[in-house]
Amino acid sequence: MTPYHFPDQTAYYKGKVRDVYSIKDHLLVMVASDRISAFDVILPRLIPYKGQVLNQIAAYMLKATADICPNWLLATPAPHVSIGKRCEPYRVEMVVRGNVTGHAWRTYSSGERILCGVPLPEGLKENDYFPHPIITPSTKAETGHDEDISKVEIIARGLVNEKDYERMEEYTLKLFQRGKDLASKRGLILVDTKYEFGKIGNTIYLMDEIHTPDSSRYFYSDGFEQRQEKGEKQKQLSKEFVREWLIANGFMGKSGQQVPAMSDEWVQTISNRYIELYEKVIGEPFIPVSYSEEKTYQLIVESLSKLNA
Repeated sequence: MTPYHFPDQTAYYKGKVRDVYSIKDHLLVMVASDRISAFDVILPRLIPYKGQVLNQIAAYMLKATADICPNWLLATPAPHVSIGKRCEPYRVEMVVRGNVTGHAWRTYSSGERILCGVPLPEGLKENDYFPHPIITPSTKAETGHDEDISKVEIIARGLVNEKDYERMEEYTLKLFQRGKDLASKRGLILVDTKYEFGKIGNTIYLMDEIHTPDSSRYFYSDGFEQRQEKGEKQKQLSKEFVREWLIANGFMGKSGQQVPAMSDEWVQTISNRYIELYEKVIGEPFIPVSYSEEKTYQLIVESLSKLNA
């Protein structure tokens, strides 16, 4: 896709899955593409309707959590587009985990009992609940891999001051609890997720997407305990199945590794899983929409005109 150029545009940034446009230095236009990344690498095939799924779930969740903390979102002029306030981002991601799963389990099963400065209890099996949710931050890399980091390191390096970090911790735990409550109503468990924050003046804002399959992991709650007791794999809705497929095919984003070929059937499987998560999380049928680049541009310009009026 050729980048747009909007009236009063001041900057353009192509992220892993989103194209981000700065408008007059106070607004951002985020166009969610159908690109998919894993291990911080953009995979070679587009996933149909992935951008729409991500954008619509994020908009729904931002509205459902707006009473907890301010967020950046102002408008969604197209199913795959969001417009919001431009914040000065903190260079950390607030990762919160309710279960020992994914990266946390890979760390734990290797024998480590400290993750991002947080001590981990003994005797856990894969996917068990932690005694209480833990926050395991990571650096937010411009390129390459995000890296684990502790609260102490974040404050010592001046990435976030102590007062702001504590407020972000408070927001993170409250947002995670709201996410778990919303998921529970839909027969799901929100296992882990990440939040990104920024600042305008003295106000901290929640940015980007929340509670989507790209930033979160969900388990089906029905049968969860029985599967744990039997040591069976949990039924989940997340992007982890893509990571697992890559690992099984010898790719973890390390230097010299080649991304395995993705068949048409596998691409459609991934798309179907994203749509399944949308319908399960939102509780409504997914209605696929395909707008031309011209129509998308027109809708964005009209929305920007109203916001700048």
